[in-house]
Amino acid sequence: MENRKKDHLTLAFESQTSKETIDKRFYYEPMLAAHPKRGLPPFVFLDKTFCAPLWVSSMTGGTEHASKINLNLAMACKEFGFGMGLGSCRSILDDNEYFADFDMRNVIGDDLPLYANLGICQVEQLIESNKSDKIESVIKRLRADGLIVHVNPLQEWFQPEGDRIQYPPVETIKRLLDKVQFPIIVKEVGHGMGPLSLLELLKLPLAAIEFGAFGGTNFSRLELTRNYNIAQEQFEPLTLIGMDACQMLDFVNQIVQEDKKILCKQIIISGGIRSFLDGYYLIKRSLLPAVYGQASSFLKFAMDDYEKLHNYIEGQLKGLEMAYAFLRVKD
Repeated sequence: MENRKKDHLTLAFESQTSKETIDKRFYYEPMLAAHPKRGLPPFVFLDKTFCAPLWVSSMTGGTEHASKINLNLAMACKEFGFGMGLGSCRSILDDNEYFADFDMRNVIGDDLPLYANLGICQVEQLIESNKSDKIESVIKRLRADGLIVHVNPLQEWFQPEGDRIQYPPVETIKRLLDKVQFPIIVKEVGHGMGPLSLLELLKLPLAAIEFGAFGGTNFSRLELTRNYNIAQEQFEPLTLIGMDACQMLDFVNQIVQEDKKILCKQIIISGGIRSFLDGYYLIKRSLLPAVYGQASSFLKFAMDDYEKLHNYIEGQLKGLEMAYAFLRVKD
């Protein structure tokens, strides 16, 4: 007791805050709940039961570190009860050299979602060459629940070795839906999507849309930095184009309110999610069932020992428990 009081006296002046630092997104309601017991209420998302509103946004595959990263992430999904999108599975379309890097079903278990991942360019090329059976083969071999299609025209355009998209991605996605029976998720990779793109996707029978909003890792800027030259300098403004997660959520909510007869009714909110408060704010504002995804934050800890990833996620969940108990989102 005496030491605690001394600490209070010593640290009081260092702990001053100003009203300008208040997080204005929330009402703080300390009278309405007790300290929460451990654990959040389970809920169904992507037809499986989650114990936490988190999602591992697709990150990596086919590199020397991918096996350890994916293993750590799959172990975390199993322990804490949430789903996972694998990194691009392009490297295992035609051979099994890197298959073990992606083969996480036995780790994550059968009760949680595990989704494979391919870029829109690969999907377009496989459909055009009548080889969509290769996509189905990857899904079966991985025992995945479905496929994430990442749409990244800006990144591909900035990449010297990048592919070129021949058709509007929404047309390719429609063709894919006509050919396969497994669930499809569509995501962007760091620039997000505007209202017209979101509307077109929401009208399709997709399992979910993942935002991949502006504010997280900017792969267009990454490619520009990796291959920077004077000719590319003039294109740098394109790397600053996009929609953030709040803007995208406003678009989706407006589409839902306007009763556009949408068929896709789940979203994964990702891109620029820095903390559990960002995630809580966005999923509580969503009119559709939602979880929030993270990539770089998970990746930073997944590259090291599992204990560090475990501690990071446990901290996220403790923060969420407090948010659910004492915070109400402002309209």
